[in-house]
Amino acid sequence: MAARVYLDWNATAPMRPEARAAMLAAMDLVGNPSSVHAEGRAAKAALEKAREAIAAALGAEGADLVFTSGATEGAALAMAGKGLATAAVEHDAVAAWGAGGLAVDAGGRVAVPDPAAAALQLANSETGVLQDLPEGLALSDLTQGFGKLPVAFNWLGCRMGLVSAHKLGGPKGVGALVIRRGLDVAAQLKGGGQEMGRRAGTENLIGIMGFAAAAEAAARELSDGVWERVAQIRNILEEAVVSAVPNVTFAGKQSPRLPNTSTLVLPGWKGETQVMQMDLAGFAVSAGSACSSGKVRASRTLAAMGFDDTAAASAIRVSIGPATTEDEVLRFAEAWGRAAQRHLARAA
Repeated sequence: MAARVYLDWNATAPMRPEARAAMLAAMDLVGNPSSVHAEGRAAKAALEKAREAIAAALGAEGADLVFTSGATEGAALAMAGKGLATAAVEHDAVAAWGAGGLAVDAGGRVAVPDPAAAALQLANSETGVLQDLPEGLALSDLTQGFGKLPVAFNWLGCRMGLVSAHKLGGPKGVGALVIRRGLDVAAQLKGGGQEMGRRAGTENLIGIMGFAAAAEAAARELSDGVWERVAQIRNILEEAVVSAVPNVTFAGKQSPRLPNTSTLVLPGWKGETQVMQMDLAGFAVSAGSACSSGKVRASRTLAAMGFDDTAAASAIRVSIGPATTEDEVLRFAEAWGRAAQRHLARAA
């Protein structure tokens, strides 16, 4: 039996060995970073070294990094009570706090009339579509772009940014809100005053050190051109899929995209069905639609881009990474193509 193929890197990237090693080392640090004794000072020094490493990898030197449990908590910290304008393509963690109101075009791109009162993602997790971030933007979700694109927070012009460790090969359950120096946010978790008074609670030092190691490794990959090769593999995948099923659509292909993301749309073949069939065939992918309380709903992102309900519920996302091989994506295209042809024959 062929080995399973993981094609869901946008959901979570496999743990990097550098992150695993850093986390094991962190387990030997006994002290609480808030303690003043030698053990506490050692933990505090490791915490601040990790903060500096992540800031350097993100091009956020001079900004404040507030460690959180992930981008979801960071969004709450950044957006609570602000009523920022948002578009339907935003992740649920951002959309939950937003006021809506921003229009999306057929390519998945968003215009922002008043950047200072808006949140706009850098890259869409579902389609990979990239946005042009306007100067003075209140908040950007950088989660999908960090580690895949040469992102520099200090050059983007946004006032705050969200990042998450597990999207670039770090551990789950740790992230950061990046805040331009001089700005402030109201703490949502109150208590001991950690993280410059913005997020109380003893810092997750093990996760944070893993995050830093993953961020440094990701920065090295970008410098080495690894993600240019990923884009080539993604293009090979899409060419093979079209050869198998010519009427497939790739959502957002007309726009700039992440180098690793393809959203396949074949109207009438439910995304959940595709995911299950591909899982049985040995491939891990995600549906372009979501299940909530047992109810299937069409993708908000695809609906905002003008896809009808049937098409918006008939998509899967294939997201690859540096470890993905040409052979693996060709095997996927072959398996998906066979399943698609069986579906089309039954539907005829």
